[in-house]
This record gives sequence, structure tokens and C-alpha cells, in this order.
Amino acid sequence: MTDAAFYHRRRVMITGGLGFIGSNLAHRLVALGADVLLVDSLIQDYGGNLFNIAGIEDRVTVNVADVRQASTMNHLVQGRDVIFNLAGQVSHIDSMRDPHTDLEINCRSQLTLLEACRHHNPAAKVIYASTRQIYGKPDALPVTERHLVRPTDVNGINKAAGEYYHLVYNNVFGVRACALRLTNVYGPRQLLRHDRQGFIGWFIRLALEDKEIQVFGDGSQVRDFVFVDDAVEAFLAAGATDTVNGEAFNICGEEHLSHRDLVQMLVAIAGRGRYRFVEWPADKKAIDIGSFYADSSLFRARTGWIPSVNLRDGFSRTFDYYRQHLKEYVGEGSV
Repeated sequence: MTDAAFYHRRRVMITGGLGFIGSNLAHRLVALGADVLLVDSLIQDYGGNLFNIAGIEDRVTVNVADVRQASTMNHLVQGRDVIFNLAGQVSHIDSMRDPHTDLEINCRSQLTLLEACRHHNPAAKVIYASTRQIYGKPDALPVTERHLVRPTDVNGINKAAGEYYHLVYNNVFGVRACALRLTNVYGPRQLLRHDRQGFIGWFIRLALEDKEIQVFGDGSQVRDFVFVDDAVEAFLAAGATDTVNGEAFNICGEEHLSHRDLVQMLVAIAGRGRYRFVEWPADKKAIDIGSFYADSSLFRARTGWIPSVNLRDGFSRTFDYYRQHLKEYVGEGSV
């Protein structure tokens, strides 16, 4: 069965549904004819943005709610066939400054959702958005799922815990679940207001505003990148098959390149902006993991998923989107 046929009229829920990946997933599911419920707390600075669902507002249901609230989740999960669990706090720096909030959002909320499924909708399939950050500093590249999990920051620890909760509920309670360990996802609808949720969106904003991009160190660190449409297809593939249940999988891009090469590409595509290499800030250097790129062959073998958007095309599409809608992501008068 194709993903398109599987999701037609399927009742799905997306936590963090007004955020970056969640909203792109919503657009795709609407196009596939799914019945889509979006749950988002719209906490300031976390990425939720009502403009992210422009064009599909009348074809989705939005519930502004905190995933940590058990009574709310007990109700919302009922009758949902597939739950894409993308709600979370993703800032590594924020997790170090305020570890208790990160614990609440990335651990307690996961247990709340899973308990709701266990008691009120045990037939649901749950796909959890995890992160490559759980690996910490890699021993060797590319990183496979066999690599030890040893996070370098509080966010990585709590995301790892959230991931393992899902796998335990699959293995012990029969709530079908899997986890997708995402590398650097980029594309339209990403948060640009600040730089605490990753460097890619911030670099894009600085290039568009013809400002200086500061690259830490000598720019030799290597990363892989996943265009958001490819990440969405990975979530859809995971939701449509039970061959992934009870396991965690890397979701990464075909290409990897250094920060130096990345900023050169961004400035070239934007046609503006500039960059300079600067010393590492102490708080960021303390949790940096060096070069990182992963291997997603296990997920490909299970699902047939293959990323299809190359970096230059992906960033070109991203810049085109923000040139039209930048004020919706950074406010008026930014360019």
C-alpha cells in the first residue's frame, strides 16, 4: 500500500503541529486527504506559528493545548489512527540554562501522551521525533544506530529518555511506536526569530537581511542536512508500516559539507550577506560535538525511503519561501 492510499481519510494527530516540521507534515497530509488534528501549545520562541498553516486553515483542526496536560491528551488521542509526536523543546542552549523546563517538555510530556494512548487509544501508531544529538560526539563517521547514546547536553539526555519511553511502550504495553533520529532539518516554515534552535535558520535569516554570518572556529566542521519535505516523507513512511515498530532510526541527508562550504553556498544563493570566522563562545563550545553525519540505510531498507532534494535545490526553495514571507517569521521592517 502506498503512503498516499494509506493516509487518505486516515485520522492523524500532530503534536507540535504549528511548528516547523509539524506544519510541513500537515500540508502534506492534507494533500493526501487525511483528517488532520494539530496540537500545539504556541509557547513563545518555540517555533509554533499560525502562519505555518496558511492555505490549509479550513482543512485542519487546531487545538491550542499543552501536551503535558493529561486530561487534554486523554481526550485528544481518542480515535486517532496515527500520532506524529513532534512537540518538544529543541534548543540545546536553553536546555543548559533551564534544565527543569526541558525535562518537563521533553520527558513528562512524552509520558503523558503515551499513557493517554495506553489507556484511551492503544491501537494508535506513534512516531516520535528524536534527534542525532543523543549520540554526542561521534566515535566514527558515518554514525549508525549501533553507536553509543551519550549526549553532551541536557536536551540530548531528555530527548534520549523520550525516545526510550516510546520504545518501552511499544515493547511492553503494545502501543506501536518508533523513533526517528533527525539530523539537521531545514526548509520553509522554520523558526528564524532567534538562533537558539539551530544555526541553519539563523544563517538563512542573516543572509537574507544582508548581514554578517559568524561561523565558529575555522568552519571545518562537517554536517549532513535533510530538506523538510524529505523529513516529512520519512515520517509518512514510518507511520504507514509496522516494520519499524519498537526501534529508532537515523534520518539524514545524502550530502554532507563543512560549515565553511555551507555559508559560501548560502551567500551565493541569497545573492547577499557575508561571513566571518570567530572564536567559539564558551557555552556553545562546551556542548559541541564536532563533525557529524549519519547513515540512514537501516530506515531505507525497512521502508524504501530515499531523500530526493539536493542541498542547492533545497536551499534555493527555502530562500524563495522566505523572500515572500519573511515578515511572518521575523516581524516587520527586518529587511
